Amino acid sequence: MIITINRPAARNAINAAVSIALGNALAEAQRDPEVWVVVLTGAGDKSFCAGADLKALARGENIAHPDHPKWGFAGYVRHFIDKPTIAAVNGTAFGGGTELALASDLVVAGESASFGLPEVKRGLIAAAGGVFRIVEQLPRKVALAMLFTGEPITSSEALSWGLINEVVPDGTELDAALALAARITVNAPLAVQASKRVATGSDDGVVPGDEPGWSRTRREVATVFATEDAREGPLAFAQKRPPVWKAR
Repeated sequence: MIITINRPAARNAINAAVSIALGNALAEAQRDPEVWVVVLTGAGDKSFCAGADLKALARGENIAHPDHPKWGFAGYVRHFIDKPTIAAVNGTAFGGGTELALASDLVVAGESASFGLPEVKRGLIAAAGGVFRIVEQLPRKVALAMLFTGEPITSSEALSWGLINEVVPDGTELDAALALAARITVNAPLAVQASKRVATGSDDGVVPGDEPGWSRTRREVATVFATEDAREGPLAFAQKRPPVWKAR
């Protein structure tokens, strides 16, 4: 199954409609015995996903899946399926875009792709798994530098640190992801799915090893997202001005 986030004019930022469609598609992939691999990509050539739609957040909109909030950001980051998932990253993957890549089993990226968790620049934290998954998937000091500075890394840097599997020429990301999927689907699907369940430590669709990270994230979100700075960050973004931090 190929799932495409189709909001190129908004850099494929995630709003409620995307969360609903993406989460439902992933659930369908899990149910369908003929789907053996899922490939996630973004429309256009500029951005895989710019993260949460900050303008929607500034308007007070809920961008989660209304029926399945436990699936997490975009209906994806906490939505375990035992079919392998591949992110085909075309262009920038910032904030939630990087968190979608972190939540995917494998990642193929274009030469000009970049990854970053800039939430601190908006008075927020990477609440969709980024704060604990980035430290798991990168060397600790590299990951902490990304979290503390909010600065991105290139696809070649991501490859060198093992964050992604392959860098390909721009415009060929989806083809490369499908080629990788073909290398998976020559194998017995039930064996692949069982291998993923064991490798990820999943039990009945839940990855217990992730639960402490989600619990800590919820606690910090309850504090940070209620601050004046958390309101100022998205508002400043929407108004196209530098934020004024107050540390409260």
